Amino acid sequence: MINRKVIQLIALMMILLIGCSSNNDSSPDASEVPVGESPSKETGSGQKEEKEIEEEKEIFPLTGTPGETAIDKRPFAVVINNDVKARPQSGLHKADIVYEVLAEGDITRLLAIFQSQVPPDSIGPVRSARSYFIDLAKGYDPIFVFHGWSPEAREKIEAGEVDGINGLTYDGTLFKRASFRVAPHNSYITYENIEKGSDRLGYSLAEAVPGLSFHKKGDTPAGDETDYVKISYSKRAATHVEYSYEESENHYVRSSGGEKNIDLDTSEEIVTHNIFIVESDHQIVDDAGRREIDITSGGRAILIQNGVRREVEWKEDEGRILPYLNGSPVPFTPGKTWIQIVPDLSNVSY
Repeated sequence: MINRKVIQLIALMMILLIGCSSNNDSSPDASEVPVGESPSKETGSGQKEEKEIEEEKEIFPLTGTPGETAIDKRPFAVVINNDVKARPQSGLHKADIVYEVLAEGDITRLLAIFQSQVPPDSIGPVRSARSYFIDLAKGYDPIFVFHGWSPEAREKIEAGEVDGINGLTYDGTLFKRASFRVAPHNSYITYENIEKGSDRLGYSLAEAVPGLSFHKKGDTPAGDETDYVKISYSKRAATHVEYSYEESENHYVRSSGGEKNIDLDTSEEIVTHNIFIVESDHQIVDDAGRREIDITSGGRAILIQNGVRREVEWKEDEGRILPYLNGSPVPFTPGKTWIQIVPDLSNVSY
């Protein structure tokens, strides 16, 4: 039989061998992750990575910034009056994207697209649609809100090209008339009533929205220094649009007719982080002075952001007017975007 001391010696040697094996284990633990490999999800680093991914999911597709509402909230687009008698308007300070386009004569109208922020209490004055407003809106698949229509716009809407809510049908119910302005400059709507109208008409209010392209944090677009731009839709001062750069906020403050644009209800300034000025062909098509505006062929454009401007070109891409340079998309700066459609870039000065 084996001596007890021999057995104890064998046991001691086995313990020592096991300890050495454990100390030389090549498998990484939570604090020893090989270079190039991701840490375990249970580690602090892993939790940070998951948090960053979660934050990335909450970046809103039309602004490139964190928003205040559900990420899959369907946008809504409102045709807003820009006559002098309609200023200051309500709700523009909450819009993600705004198009400014000529209607009849030298007066422009605005197409404001909302998604990322809690909707304003009141939006308007709401004005009638033109066919090119419908085409501009379609790239974002919004609920399209308007009060009246041209014959061409009516044809498109009745054909189901957009999900529309018409003030002609719901005047006095979903749309309210303000007592402090006269028609046609006094039609307003709330988001609550847009929801009611959408429910009544069977429109979905939750859809995935394809995102725009945005600069990454720290990117510095090249270009000519631009802290001021003026767009003249006619010789009348009332039609002149100006933007002034505030470097501390990295945004441009908008003015019209020589007066700073503010929200009627909150007095908040109207600002934008991108000014995209697009030159397109305009044609008068009837005795009322209505226009056809080419928003598909592409052409010359100016993109102003981060205090600089550069000449680019515009292209229509799945219903959206976007900046391109040498055949490649040009990102927007995260934030709000105003798209100014003009007949001639010679009407723009710096």
